[in-house]
Amino acid sequence: MIQLSRAEIEQLVTVDEGAVAAVRDAYVAITDGRGNVPPVGHIAFPATNGDCHIKYGHIAGDPIFAVKIAAGFYDNPAKGLPSSTGIILAISAETGEVRAILNDEGYLTDLRTGIGGAVATLALARDDADNVLIVGTGIQARYQSRALAALAGRPLSFRIWGRSPEKTAAIVAELARDGLNAAPAADLEAACRAADIIVTTTPSTEPLVRSDWVRPGTHITAMGADGPGKQELDTALVARADVRVSDMKTQSLGHGEFSHACLAGLIGRDDCIELGAVLAGTTAGRRAAEDITIADLTGVATQDIAMARTVLERATATQHGRS
Repeated sequence: MIQLSRAEIEQLVTVDEGAVAAVRDAYVAITDGRGNVPPVGHIAFPATNGDCHIKYGHIAGDPIFAVKIAAGFYDNPAKGLPSSTGIILAISAETGEVRAILNDEGYLTDLRTGIGGAVATLALARDDADNVLIVGTGIQARYQSRALAALAGRPLSFRIWGRSPEKTAAIVAELARDGLNAAPAADLEAACRAADIIVTTTPSTEPLVRSDWVRPGTHITAMGADGPGKQELDTALVARADVRVSDMKTQSLGHGEFSHACLAGLIGRDDCIELGAVLAGTTAGRRAAEDITIADLTGVATQDIAMARTVLERATATQHGRS
């Protein structure tokens, strides 16, 4: 059995070609039937502004299945602690033996979420879209910005909006040190109106982005609604969109961003498509330059399986880890 720390895992996988390919295939596996993904387990801790997700599943043909526990406690930065943490178990799909304990402290979740958001954004945004608004100042604001900049293949301009000017200034400075063209956005409405791409990364339970702030041709990737009660986009915006794409329909309509519009009767259960079908080329995504497109990414277990498999393969090849 292999045991790996976060530091060791960070040496093995980053926003690299193999990791991106693994995440793309993880989305396709949801759509083509290879993914066996039971419902997500949720535990809410409202008294401490936290939640925990338990995701697990298997991709047909893979030698392992994975079980992941990921927790987010959003007041932790004020305590000098990271807001997210977690651990993944990689288990043999042949014998049930634990093959690896990946004590990644949430790194793989953050990484695959960042890569997944960038993959969805680039698949659905206009080819000339270069003005990016990041809504939020937490961990995913950083991962989404860096992954999108790394994978876009063209210069992007980032604007960051957050409720705290201090946190906004901090992330802008970090991204600038990484070589990104980043600046703060003082007003959310004005920033939305100017953006080609909007990426929302907050655990908000109230809509932040309004329909009348979004111009035709805009793409939106909504990352934050990964559990019941969370919402970043108003339902009128979801209903107005020309194309709605989910990572997994049942999750998106059950507890994701699209669930609110569906419950309100503004969209039907067949009014969204899955990202895997777009990536596989079996379903069209953006159809016209003026389309408003929305990707609702709730996070799927196949992403965790793909990342665990990638880490395990690389650790075995390089003899990382402690048996």
